[in-house]
Amino acid sequence: MSQSAVAASTFSSQIIQNLLDTDFYKLTMMQAVLHNYPNAEVEWEFRCRTDEDLSPYVDEIREEIHKLSELCISAEELGFMAAIRFITPDFIRFLRLFRFNSDYVTVGVEQGQLVVRLKGPWLHVILFEVPILATISEVRNRNRYPDTLIADAREQLYRKFDWLKQQASTEELAGFKIADFGTRRRFSYAVQAEIVRCMKTDFPGHFVGTSNVHLARTLDVMPLGTMAHEWLMAHQQLGPRLIDSQKAALDCWVREYRGLLGIALTDCITMDAFLADFDLYFAKLFDGLRHDSGDPLAWGEKAIRHYESLGIDPKTKTLTFSDGLTLPKALDIYRALRDRIDVSFGIGTHFTCDIPGVEPMNIVLKMVSCNGQPVAKISDTPGKIQCLDPSFVDYLRHVFKV
Repeated sequence: MSQSAVAASTFSSQIIQNLLDTDFYKLTMMQAVLHNYPNAEVEWEFRCRTDEDLSPYVDEIREEIHKLSELCISAEELGFMAAIRFITPDFIRFLRLFRFNSDYVTVGVEQGQLVVRLKGPWLHVILFEVPILATISEVRNRNRYPDTLIADAREQLYRKFDWLKQQASTEELAGFKIADFGTRRRFSYAVQAEIVRCMKTDFPGHFVGTSNVHLARTLDVMPLGTMAHEWLMAHQQLGPRLIDSQKAALDCWVREYRGLLGIALTDCITMDAFLADFDLYFAKLFDGLRHDSGDPLAWGEKAIRHYESLGIDPKTKTLTFSDGLTLPKALDIYRALRDRIDVSFGIGTHFTCDIPGVEPMNIVLKMVSCNGQPVAKISDTPGKIQCLDPSFVDYLRHVFKV
């Protein structure tokens, strides 16, 4: 096969393979929305956190997003989902009927920048986020890096494995657990599929799964994920007082999954505000916590101290780290915390878009309103604040004293 033919195979004619080519937590949240908030209306907005002009690709991106409406779930895919014990029969029936509706999506250019907005029922727009981000990433990459080979990504991955083996012994790495969280900012679908295949084959015992449900099914690995920021953000406008919104989100999740899917996300408003609400009741019901912003070791220390203050042995809980991780960062965190609490790592761009000569993007698509009112994510990293209404951010800070 010629090099040009190999290069062409790096990119797919259909960027999003099917309805399951998404992160697992989108589907788990979708089920919870179906059961608890089927009439909630939401708005989302795209942001490129790096200074890059994506407007030349707007027509290609729009065309690819319209292709999503052609997707439907197959009987085999439904069977895979139905075999997951916490996926309910009514949700399976809903997925059988579900179709993407591009009427809920606006794609254009404003002030020279790519603009993508979602507006519609939460239940019907929730699955758009990951496919749209993966689409923008792949369209951009096939235009900027058309000659990149899958082999380039594979060789880079093996260099990382070699580095890890040089840095730590087999005995030290006995509890080192990593997962692929790289769907939304992947170089391409083909690259992510190859990375997951290689990790399953050549890093067994350490590779524990992928967030991508389609790859989990086709490569026979574990699908991983629980909740995302949108779950806690939406509860800021879903009925209870703002001060009770995090408790309401956690309580609704517990009622939906009855002790399963027990990793809670902590940084919607800040770790300190989260721990103020994460009392003994929730600490016992949830298996652990996920880090997604701020200093990971400082966050880990806070989590350990909090469990200890509640009389809970931290070694019975899990901390999952997922904020811009690299293998060196993960190894440092593992060494610092492994003897005190169980740790695991979800690594995204460092696996699925770390290729020599390629500059990865930092792109997000976040909820900005629910039921016509603003919602916000503050997080433990100031640059990750996202809200269209600065006065609501001020109010949120005042209410939660952050």
